[in-house]
Amino acid sequence: MNYVRNAWYVASWSHDLKPNAPVGMHILDEPIVLWRNEDGVLTALQDRCVHRMAPLSLGRCEGKKLRCMYHGLLFDRDGTVVEIPGQPKIPDHAKVRNFPVVERHSWAWVWMGEAAGADESLIPPAVGLDHPDYILGHGHLDYAAEARLINDNLLDFSHLSYVHAKSFGAKEDWAQERPKITTLERGLRVERWLKSESGIPGRSIDKPTDQYSYYDFLIPGVLLMTGGVFPAGTAEALNYARPNIDEALTGVTFTSQAVTPMTAKTSRYFFSWGPHRKHGDAALRDTLMGIAGMAFAEDRTIIEAQQRVIDATATPRIMPTSADRGITLWNLMIDKMIKAENAPLRQVS
Repeated sequence: MNYVRNAWYVASWSHDLKPNAPVGMHILDEPIVLWRNEDGVLTALQDRCVHRMAPLSLGRCEGKKLRCMYHGLLFDRDGTVVEIPGQPKIPDHAKVRNFPVVERHSWAWVWMGEAAGADESLIPPAVGLDHPDYILGHGHLDYAAEARLINDNLLDFSHLSYVHAKSFGAKEDWAQERPKITTLERGLRVERWLKSESGIPGRSIDKPTDQYSYYDFLIPGVLLMTGGVFPAGTAEALNYARPNIDEALTGVTFTSQAVTPMTAKTSRYFFSWGPHRKHGDAALRDTLMGIAGMAFAEDRTIIEAQQRVIDATATPRIMPTSADRGITLWNLMIDKMIKAENAPLRQVS
């Protein structure tokens, strides 16, 4: 799988991980079990018992340990087997991989690279459900498609004019106007000014306006987006630079989205969205989430169909357009990071 490993991937919403209830999932084709012990501490282990390879996600939490419910091997939080029923001696190699896991911004993040390199400062600064300034709804969707196709979709919003003409009511200027794209250390920033009535639900107003939106798309595939509605003429007055969001007339919302590659052809898409407390309430949040549910289903329909066409094509090739600049820059960044990760392996060999 062509994805960066030295990164934090979203594995779950934190509140979905209950004490004494192991949960299994895949990230980058790695089977992982997430479990919260009786003290509420979260652990991520390889979801594969060393004995007969039964999934530990079907296991039983016992205090601060996890027992495989096939033949009873008991695992500590670091992945070490500490008990084999009927066998006093435990082999030194009786251990599964432990993955660094951190709870932040209402998500459980798992580091997929070498544990020694796990740097919590690299966790993208998403907005959690408990953020005091925002009223957020949330959810997740599973895709029968590779994560790369979802990343491509999020890096090129020209599709809003067509895929989301009904849900978002997006006009064709989303496809006609190219955004400003800036390269960040671990991602891209995408900014766009649109005039008058074009834009996203929750940002309408009964007079001419300029609408601004921007998002950071960060390693490994996390979108953080906000924006707002400003008086007409603001874009030109600022020479199309970034405005002060606090000065928006209305329409300030925030969305955090994360794309997690599970296997080569399956992905999980986490999302939250809602208004700033100065620009909306729970009723608006619910309206936005209803629209988002429709829009994200539209995305999934086209992306899963795209995956089927790719799979049925002997030598699939794309023809880039000028709208693909963000996708191209992102893929170049990913390729560079993967080469850097693999460089030590090449030197050793």
